[in-house]
Amino acid sequence: MSTPRPDAAVSDDVERGQHLKLSIVVPVYNERDNVERVIHRLRAVGLPAGVDREIVVVDDGSTDGTSDVLRAFHDEPGIIVHHSMVNLGKGVAARVGFKYATGDVLVIQDADLEYDPAEFSRLLEPILSGRADVVFGSRFLGRCDRMATAHVVGNRLLNLANNLLFGARLTDCYTCYKMFRRHVLDGMRLRARGFELEAELTAKIQKRGFSILELPIHFVGRTYAEGKKIRKLDGFLGVLNLIRYRFAD
Repeated sequence: MSTPRPDAAVSDDVERGQHLKLSIVVPVYNERDNVERVIHRLRAVGLPAGVDREIVVVDDGSTDGTSDVLRAFHDEPGIIVHHSMVNLGKGVAARVGFKYATGDVLVIQDADLEYDPAEFSRLLEPILSGRADVVFGSRFLGRCDRMATAHVVGNRLLNLANNLLFGARLTDCYTCYKMFRRHVLDGMRLRARGFELEAELTAKIQKRGFSILELPIHFVGRTYAEGKKIRKLDGFLGVLNLIRYRFAD
């Protein structure tokens, strides 16, 4: 297990788009049947020329054997694995991942593969070209398969709340695929413990004045029987956090 290192300043070469490292942060909780496949997909996916990858897996206190599967990757180059002793939530796991990540650009990858890592190259393009510091992959601009009606309605309400509060025009503020340059997080104190991390990140990015570019992505949902973890309460907490961070830090 590696020790977190201080954020590195983006070099002149990176600013010119000549070389860049993408850190893929993977919060994991009880994904024994998926986590190995996720890591192999992340290692195999094609990235633009000059872009290196780093995979940061944070095991959030799994109890189903996920930790045993991940031990096989402890000494693999380009992979950092951290084990938390207890389950603290996706928000905490992502924050741990951000601390361990050493890349110039960061993105979160859920371990259930509802989101396809093949989208990374397209999401990276505006960052590499200097057109954007923050890119969101929008399920509702692209193709959204197998999303339950309740989740569609919940996401629409979250977007409505965000756009009313921040004067924005986002279509998918709760997307997992939030890709951003490291400096976007500089000095940002994140507090979310669970899925409300999506609301907190979106709110604080907007409050800092960063423009969010949305690009269409393909999403294939899974059911609760297949292991989906987000609940109705998480949507309610998301709205509360959007309101909270609109008017306070």
